[in-house]
This record gives sequence, C-alpha cells and structure tokens, in this order.
Amino acid sequence: MASLVVASRNEHKIKEIQAILAGQAWQVLTAHDFPGFPDVVEDGLTLEANAVKKAKEIAAFTGCPALADDTGLEVDALGGRPGVYSARFAGVHATYEDNNRKLLRLLEGTPLEKRTARFRCVIAIAEPDGSTHLVEGKCEGQIGFTLKGEGGFGYDPLFIVDGLGKTFAELSPEEKNRVSHRGRALRLAAQLLRELGPLTPGSGV
Repeated sequence: MASLVVASRNEHKIKEIQAILAGQAWQVLTAHDFPGFPDVVEDGLTLEANAVKKAKEIAAFTGCPALADDTGLEVDALGGRPGVYSARFAGVHATYEDNNRKLLRLLEGTPLEKRTARFRCVIAIAEPDGSTHLVEGKCEGQIGFTLKGEGGFGYDPLFIVDGLGKTFAELSPEEKNRVSHRGRALRLAAQLLRELGPLTPGSGV
C-alpha cells in the first residue's frame, strides 16, 4: 500500500482527512510517524502558496508523497477577509474563540443577507521529486449572529451552510464531510491520486 503523508499537525484536520480518504489505496501517515517532523511557516500570500510550500517541504523531509491543505474563510462584507489569515485573524496565537469574537465584532450591525461568505480549501499533493498538483473545494454560506452547534472547529459554529440552514458545528462529521469545502477538495484529490497512479517514494532525509 502506498504511503501518503498529511502535512499538518492540526488534529481536527487530520481526522477529517483520514475519514474522507478511508478505504482508499493509501496508508495515511502523520507527523506522529516521523520523528523531527518540521513545522512549516505559512508565510504565503495565497492559499495555493501555503499549501504548495507545506506539501513540498514535508515530501522532501519524509521521502513520501505529501498532501497539504490551506483553508480560508472569505466574508464578502469584509472584502474577502480573513482569507489566508483565517487561522490567525485575531493574532498569531489566537484561539478559535478569539477569531470568532473578532469576526462577530466586525460584522456587528450587518444584516444576514449581507453576511455571505464561503470557505475555500486548496489541497496540494507533492511528490518527493518536487512536482506538485493542486485541487480546490468551496462551500458557500452565511455568517450567523451567534455560535451554534457543538461539533467541528474554527469558524464552524458561525458558518451557516447554504441549502441546509445549519452551521457546520450543528452537522454530524459525516454530514459535514459530504458538503464541506475540505470534503469536496479531498474527493478531488483522491480522484487525482487515482489518475496519477502509484507515486514513487524518494530517498527521504
């Protein structure tokens, strides 16, 4: 079975990725499988740049094909912010709660019809030789006025999914994976991996 390394330490992301790729023809590996697994600085100006950087650095370190994603919440009333800065919207060491509070504060007084937003997830698959492949998934919705739901992470309690009337945090993990930006991007990534065929491991580090 071919190995595929998830270039992330975010346990929530890793669980979603493992769930969506379950049953596929790859052994999904994580930072726990590689001593000294590096922390990649996400200093790109776009989601694409960050995803490619993470995937390439982890593929080079492990000698295995690597999958990395970068995800951003784009709020129309805020000119597309927080976008690439979603994880650190309220500061470098911001918690999910900090980011949600800032988002609600900036949208205070904005009516629901003007709180349109979308999640974008860009996934990069990097081979040990440095070649990369990109796919993208989107999910449209609106930003609610209060936190709703106990599931998910990040902005999930505020993001109301178009057509469902519920936040990501109100959905079961299976429901979320069916409609989410990351779920859509990962299904495209799985299709791409099948088309690429076996990816040859490199020499590692």
